[in-house]
Amino acid sequence: MARFPSMDDKCSILYLSRLHLDDLSLDHLTDSKRQQIQQLHLTYNRLSFLPPSVCFLSNLEYLDISNNALTVIPDDIMRLTNLKTFVIKNNLLDESSFPKEFERMQVETLNLSGNRFEDIPMQFLKMTTLQSLSLGGNRLKNIPAEIENLTSLEMLYLGGNLISSIPPEVANLISLRYLVLCDNRIQSIPPLLNKLHSLLSLSLHNNLLTFLPREILSLVHLQELSLRGNPLVVRFIKDMTYDPPSLMELAGRTIKSQNLPFSSCDLPSNLIHYLNLASECPNPKCAGVYFDSCVRHIKFVDFCGKYRLPLMHYLCSPQCSSPCSSNPQSDAESEEENSVPADRLQRVLLG
Repeated sequence: MARFPSMDDKCSILYLSRLHLDDLSLDHLTDSKRQQIQQLHLTYNRLSFLPPSVCFLSNLEYLDISNNALTVIPDDIMRLTNLKTFVIKNNLLDESSFPKEFERMQVETLNLSGNRFEDIPMQFLKMTTLQSLSLGGNRLKNIPAEIENLTSLEMLYLGGNLISSIPPEVANLISLRYLVLCDNRIQSIPPLLNKLHSLLSLSLHNNLLTFLPREILSLVHLQELSLRGNPLVVRFIKDMTYDPPSLMELAGRTIKSQNLPFSSCDLPSNLIHYLNLASECPNPKCAGVYFDSCVRHIKFVDFCGKYRLPLMHYLCSPQCSSPCSSNPQSDAESEEENSVPADRLQRVLLG
């Protein structure tokens, strides 16, 4: 069992990394010297368990035991009541590795990237003091709705997992400043993310995104946006199907676009309700409306003067989106978009 060498009276940081340790004893240290220790680095050793002596460092605030072979965190970890930063990257931990009472820890930064988690442990989702949670490079398939309980969270790192969707509850993390969801299988972004008014950085590269919701324009404080490695190209619109409007929709479109008057004396209540559901076509050159039948159209829109974002629009007909159409209402290539330099467009597509 390794014993730590003599300590300076003013030492508060112990660096015990890359020493091939498989255990650690601090018994030779006096109580006063143990109480001095505030940071402990045990990275790149051969530890398969957390040495019991570590849990008696009552004033420890920072503990890094990354790059070892830990499979479990003992109950004695609860003794570290002053622990604020706990880094356990690249070990063999999973959702069953932590004490049931771990939620009572007052940890602010928890980094468990590079382990074997398939789910986020429920204990973590009750830690309201957490400001930074990193679970990148694991085997997570989803983000639980309970993530919204982490009201103090400023950084959420879930890159390099198997996540296919983002729950709307993420939008309730009002303190979130950095959201990293790169290298997953995400196909769409919930529009409710526009509630993340504190968000500064959004990493979505290497996913399966073909468009972003228009609501993302509300993120006026966003400084970094990474989208590289996604199929964010306008050509995907050509693959989208368009269901021709029904006779009722055609009649409704005529009534609404021509502003034909109608009242309860002319039409039954169900048709009046139907007519009131009309949506205006966002094409500024088109005065049309639609009900159930519409065309999804991706349009690049300027965002904060920095990016050209592919946002989803719903148009009333293919003629509003076809660049080859002779219809004067076509808006596939607006004058504004024709003037956009190619490098700005690439900046979005490539990250």
